[in-house]
Amino acid sequence: MASASKFSGDLRRRDFFLILSVFLSQCTNLASAAGKWEVLVPNIGISAMHMQLLHTDRIAMFDRTDFGPSNISLPDGKCRRDPKELMLKTDCTAHSVEYDVFSNSIRPLNVLTDVWCSSGAVAPDGTLIQAGGFNDGERAVRLYKPCRSHSCDWEEINGALAEKRWYATSQILPDGRQIIVGGRQTFTYEFHPKSGSGDGARYLPFLKQTTDFQIENNLYPYVFLNTDGNLFIYANNQAILFDYWKEKVVRSYPKIPGGDPRNYPSTGSAVLLPLKDNAGPEVLVCGGAPTGSFLKVRKGKFIGALNTCGRIRINDLNPQWYIETMPMGRVMSDMLLLPTADVLILNGAGSGTAGWEFGRDPALRPVTYKPDYPAGSRFEVHAPSSRARMYHSSAVLLRDGRVLVGGSNPHQYYNFTGVMFPTDLSLEAFSPAYLDRSFAYLRPTIVSPPSPTAVQHGRRFPVRFTVPERSKVATGDIMVTMVAPSFTTHSFAMNQRLLILTRGEVAAVGKSTYEVPVVAPGSANLAPAGFYILFVSHKGIPGPGTWIQIK
Repeated sequence: MASASKFSGDLRRRDFFLILSVFLSQCTNLASAAGKWEVLVPNIGISAMHMQLLHTDRIAMFDRTDFGPSNISLPDGKCRRDPKELMLKTDCTAHSVEYDVFSNSIRPLNVLTDVWCSSGAVAPDGTLIQAGGFNDGERAVRLYKPCRSHSCDWEEINGALAEKRWYATSQILPDGRQIIVGGRQTFTYEFHPKSGSGDGARYLPFLKQTTDFQIENNLYPYVFLNTDGNLFIYANNQAILFDYWKEKVVRSYPKIPGGDPRNYPSTGSAVLLPLKDNAGPEVLVCGGAPTGSFLKVRKGKFIGALNTCGRIRINDLNPQWYIETMPMGRVMSDMLLLPTADVLILNGAGSGTAGWEFGRDPALRPVTYKPDYPAGSRFEVHAPSSRARMYHSSAVLLRDGRVLVGGSNPHQYYNFTGVMFPTDLSLEAFSPAYLDRSFAYLRPTIVSPPSPTAVQHGRRFPVRFTVPERSKVATGDIMVTMVAPSFTTHSFAMNQRLLILTRGEVAAVGKSTYEVPVVAPGSANLAPAGFYILFVSHKGIPGPGTWIQIK
């Protein structure tokens, strides 16, 4: 009898754990299915290799001029005639477009020199300043001044750069200038605009020291403006803190554990984690390709991508890398900061490297990284896209909280048939779980400040918002963030920056209407002058943002 009872008890326990495991599996599947994908435009005419959201809620996009004819014509019968062009000396098609978020429409733009693998940053007045490229574009600077009409187009300044800038990185500085760092076989940096005729390129030994001359592995270096005004620069597997005024390395950081390369062509990605009071700035570097992958892929061997992230507090007295493991390996992924102060990782591949035909195993599922969660529980996997976004894909955050995704052209020209990953000319949007209709009752709507509004560093200003009637709002439920939109290309979102604003007590000021005082960032080291998107999140659910301009 005792043995029968024991058997029965064991059976009940086994049934319980079986049911529990099924339940947990279902919960995991539900979590994995979070988020939604939607194709917005099946064909924008070009492959969106480079993207920048502007304060007009339009996005400047471009690929390269030497892909051959694109799928969208220049307006009014215009043609670009360039005797230096490698592909078509006369080209009547566009290689840049403007996407209007609200009308979901595309307008062709005329870029004159080759913008392939270039960089960019938005000036304080909202002008996109775009630097370098290939061939006839390697020393060019291009300006795109956004407008509400359909009259704005690219302006070009030939020879504005002192050196060739191909695979370089641009970063806006506290004084509003742009610093352009590195490039292929270019171990210097320079500024735009120049302060005078003698303001040329300046040698940065770190860029040469981190170059593997067989592979390079330090292109598109990760550059972030630190809160002390210096630059954190990461290349290959190393990082420094650099004082560009004194032309001096302030600090050298330890190599990332494992020593694997994280920059192009072993392309990982990186972000400056959200900045907030009483917390030192941190950098997160994720993914990439193991050492030697680029040489092996040329022989047809595709090595699995790195599944690790390195996180470091860059102003600590003894900064050290802390390594975390992603749910899957990723190379050529994009990392974007969300209004909730989480990090979204999407696009890319599971094996191989950047380069023509060098990636395999598309990474279709986005992953969210939650910086403030306990270690070991920070990653969350989401619903997969049906489209491979491989080499030359890109992504940007929109003001409504969606993430716009485009591009993918791992071929030397446009190639739509007979290849493993056809050139992709589509745009799609990923809606994170916070946009699900089930959270509508929590979603705040900003009433003021109106868009756009100018605010000054360190000044206190009120943010008024509404929530649906059945929600109760407490001060601890509210977070106000501001995000600097990025120039995204080749898996790096340049100038991306998110600040969690200091806030006061939330007060009810009307029916379902509330107001919270916040303080703008105190200096240009924290937030360089320019346009930002202001978001209010209520119980982790953000509403649509509004544009503010820090002056």
